[in-house]
Order: sequence, then C-alpha cells, then structure tokens
Amino acid sequence: MGIAPILAVTQPAFWPLTLILFLPAIVAGILALPLIPRGKDDSIRWVGLATTIAVFVLSLWMAVPAIFGTGSAGQFTVGEAGMQAVVDQPWIPAFNINYLLGVDGISMPLVLLTTFLSVLAAAASWPIEKHVRPYWILFLLLETGMIGVFVSLDFFLFYVFWEVMLLPMYFLIGIWGGPRREYAAIKFFLYTLAGSVLMLLAILMLYFASDVGTLSDEQLIASHVVSPVLEGTERTAALAAIHSAHDAGKPVHTFNLLALAAIGQSQNSPFAATSFWGMTLESWAFLLLLIGFVIKVPVVPVHTWLPDAHVEAPTPISMILAGVLLKLGGYGIIRICYPICPGAGLSFAWLVCGLGVVSMVYGAFAALAQKDFKRMVAYSSVSHMGYVMLGLGVWSAVDGHGYQWDAWAQGVNGAMFQMLAHGISSAGMFFMVGVLYDRVHHRNLEEFGGIFNRMPLYASLAVAIFFAGLGLPGMCGFIGEVLVTLSSWNYSRLLAVCSAFTVILTAAYILWAIQRVYLGAEYKGPHGDHLTPMTRRELAIAVPLVVLAVVFGVAPQLIFNYVTPTVNRQVETLAEWTRGHDGASASAGAAASTDSEKAEFQAAIDSFSVGGGR
Repeated sequence: MGIAPILAVTQPAFWPLTLILFLPAIVAGILALPLIPRGKDDSIRWVGLATTIAVFVLSLWMAVPAIFGTGSAGQFTVGEAGMQAVVDQPWIPAFNINYLLGVDGISMPLVLLTTFLSVLAAAASWPIEKHVRPYWILFLLLETGMIGVFVSLDFFLFYVFWEVMLLPMYFLIGIWGGPRREYAAIKFFLYTLAGSVLMLLAILMLYFASDVGTLSDEQLIASHVVSPVLEGTERTAALAAIHSAHDAGKPVHTFNLLALAAIGQSQNSPFAATSFWGMTLESWAFLLLLIGFVIKVPVVPVHTWLPDAHVEAPTPISMILAGVLLKLGGYGIIRICYPICPGAGLSFAWLVCGLGVVSMVYGAFAALAQKDFKRMVAYSSVSHMGYVMLGLGVWSAVDGHGYQWDAWAQGVNGAMFQMLAHGISSAGMFFMVGVLYDRVHHRNLEEFGGIFNRMPLYASLAVAIFFAGLGLPGMCGFIGEVLVTLSSWNYSRLLAVCSAFTVILTAAYILWAIQRVYLGAEYKGPHGDHLTPMTRRELAIAVPLVVLAVVFGVAPQLIFNYVTPTVNRQVETLAEWTRGHDGASASAGAAASTDSEKAEFQAAIDSFSVGGGR
C-alpha cells in the first residue's frame, strides 16, 4: 500500500500494552536459559510470581488510572465506548497483517481478570515439585497467549495467540496432572484443535471475501485500516491508494477485525452476497466460528473434554482453565461472530440460546449426580457458562419489539458480568477443592464431613465462595444470572423459565455439596490427621477471591462502568443494522411482488389479445 510505518512514539499505549502482552513470554525465554542453576527451584518460583505481579500492576495501571493518580494517553478511559490504546504496526505487509492491538470495555476487564488470576495461580503453583523450570516456562507462555487473544484486533494475530495457548495447556495437564492426565490432555488437545481448524477456515473465507475499498474514508480511519495518526497528504495518499485499487478491480483484503465488522454490517456486504451450498458465506463463517468458540466455552454436546481436563489438571491450572480459558469462547462470540456476521447471528440466535439453555440445565443435573468434588465443580462451570450463551443470544431487537435493544443489551451486559463473576467464583471453588485434596488426597464427596470442626477458617472462606457460585444475592454470581434471565423473557418465555429453574438446581447441588463436605459431625475419609489450618500462602490466595466475590456482588457498577458503554453501543449498532436489514428485505420483497404482478398483468393482456385475434 506504500503506507509508511507509524513510529511507536506516536502511539502512547505501544510499550504498556506490549509489555503486558510479552513480558511473561520474555521471562519464559530467560528462564529457558541456564542463568538460574539447577536446584534453585525457589528462585524460579519467585521470578515467575514476580513476573505475574508486574504484569498485573501494569494492567491495573492501564485499567484503573485513578489508583496511580495519573492520566496518561496510554491508559483506559472509563465510560468511553470505543476502542482505546490502539497499537498498529505493520507485521506482514504483503497480506495486510498488522501488529494491531487495542482494548475497550469488553476486553479491558477480561485482561485484568487474566492478570489477576495469573498471580493467584502462580502463588498456588508453589507445591509443584516436578520439573519446576519447564512448568513455569509453560505457565508464563500460557499467560501471554491468553492476554494476546483479548487484545488482538487483527484476526491473524488473534488466531496465533489462540493457538499459542493450546500447547502450554496440553503439557501442563499432560505432565503435571493426575493419574489419567495423558487421556485428559489428548482429549483437550483434539477438541481444541478441531475447533481451531474450523476457525481457520472461517478466517480465510472472510479474508478473501473482504475488500476494505468498499468502506468510506471515515470507516477506514475509524477501523484503523488507515491510521488516525496520519494527517494531510499522507492520509490522503493512503485513502486514495485503497480506493484506486478497489476501482481497478483489485480487492484489498484485510484481517482487521474492526474493518471486517464494518464490512459485515454494510448494506451490500460481500459476506451476505456470496452463497455456498444453499447458505451465505457469513452463515458458514458464523457456524464455523461458533463451533470453534463453543468448544472453548464449552457447551453441550462439545463439553466432554472439560470435566476430564479439570479433574486431572493440577489446582493452579484448573483455576486458569475455569477462570480465563472458558471466557475466551464467550469473548470470541461477542467480539467476532455477531459484529462480523450479523445476518447469520440474527438467523441463528435460536441456536445460540438453545445451546445455552441445554448446557445450563444439563450441567446442573450432571453436577447433582457427581461424587467427585472437583468433577462437580467442573460441571457447574458448564451450567454457569450456559447463562453467558443465553445472554449473548437473546437478539430481541427485531420488528416485533419495535427494534428496542434494551432487553438484548441487558442480556449481553449480564453475560459479560457472568463471565467475570464466574472467573472469580470458579477459580475460588477449584482452589478450595485443591486445598482439601493437598491434605487428604481424595475428592470423594461421600468421605468428607465435619471440615468446619477441623478447619473453621478454611470452611468459612470455602462456603462464602461456593455461595458466590450459587448466585446468592449480595455475591457476584447473582447479578449476571438475574439480568440474563430477565432479558430472555422478551425473547422466549420458555427459555426464561428454564433459566430460572436452573437457579434452583444450582442451589441444590451446591448446598448438598456444602452439607456433605463441610457440615456433619466428623470427617469420614482417610488422612484425617492431615486436616491442618490453611497456610499464609493459601490465605493470601483465598481471601482476595472472597473479597472480590462480595465487592462485585454489592457494587456491580464497578464492572458495569467499564462494560456497559461498549456493549450498549455494539447492541444499538446491531439493532440499527437489523432495522436496515429488515427494511431492505421488505423493499426487495415489495419489488419482487410488484414485478410478479406486472408479469401476471402482462400475461393476461397477451392472452386476451391472442383470444381477440382469433
């Protein structure tokens, strides 16, 4: 395109965002070198923990400037709906692949959740004694992959980070997991790889069908196809080069997620105009992407890898798996599926909602049937993430509701809150199960009991975090579930009833687990003499999770102040697209009807004329 690279000094977020993203990977590379002698495992642990703390502080500096008393241009502005802290550097210019990063009200809280849970999981990794150096290298690489997915605005870059997460998690489960770790790791790998292959097909379909030359100058600048930093003749030349290529019949393809969304929502979107095997290109792309993302959520019937992975994974990896990795699927749906393929999103809203309701009900019943404490918590994640799918899918901004988008926005805001709240509660529940397992080396719910008498402080914290997972009012799990249930009423009364019914099932399996594990007269299992009080390290992990579960339940606006402006703007934009889409369809239908009537009238005249001639 002949566009000069934009120097990093003109992009204030370049170094903060790049450090947040790549500092764990850089330290992982340093740990791979023989700089720390063998036998100094504690030094490796402290380096890993210090790295996660540094990344968390950097993300906190970016997300909550008020804490540091600064207001740098590279920091996040709460209440602003658009993309912020955008970093744009050429990477593979021949294919218009850029190092394009940015955060908004959807991704910034998820980045903060990732860095926070990484610190706690790093602290929970202290008991890991086997192959300490490789463990921490893989752990830090995993953190880079997770953050990269949330901040990438280039589809190719997004896919690279999506794949970067796969191998570290595979080895972390397969080497440091339980007795069936190889089976669980391979199952996780195959499921995720299958979803990744389908996702790659969708990415290539959208890339080769895209043409940024169809966008206006304002859209090209807003989507950072042409950098807003360019001014005067440079900007004019960049815009002219794109439009000249388009006019010459040479489409300018792109991986830019913002540009793809603008193309997908345009009146004459090439994604909707192209058809394969009876369906539009955007329908195929939506379904392929949806499969890839719901495997990660996961939803029924592609959920079976999750219980095995959770049960066999070590405690810190279970915390990361439940707290962050499951959120990647929901993030992909809200960031990619709906904005880029709105027509398919509208058509398949029933599918998204149906998968969510089936998952929440099935997951709850499956949790009730479990005798393994950790497996019960794993199935609770399947149930809770079903609320996320339902909240994202309730596309009620249609003609029958006057294109009112308030209810749908309520559902998407609830889904976002549920993802963040579940990140806190699920990580806490898995950690609390791990604390018990480290002492008694079993998870059989039938062999617990009386833990309150043996470990009162631990039991109090555990019950509090399990109440957060239950959705007790005043705890973080309550807000998202209520908003999703209320929003689904406008979309389908049946789905709303099923959603409300699941709350009862959730209370049933969690209260039953609390009764069997923490209440009762005495402990019934082996190694009862090992039920010692929590250590200071364990308290340092558990207490922040319990505090946040209460704080977000009492003051949900702390999350909504970030999430709502971005979510509302996206939902409003898609509601307006729906109005325009329905209007265009109605106009096309009216035109077709008029043409048909004219043809019939002309045929009648011709018939009459022939009859008269006879």
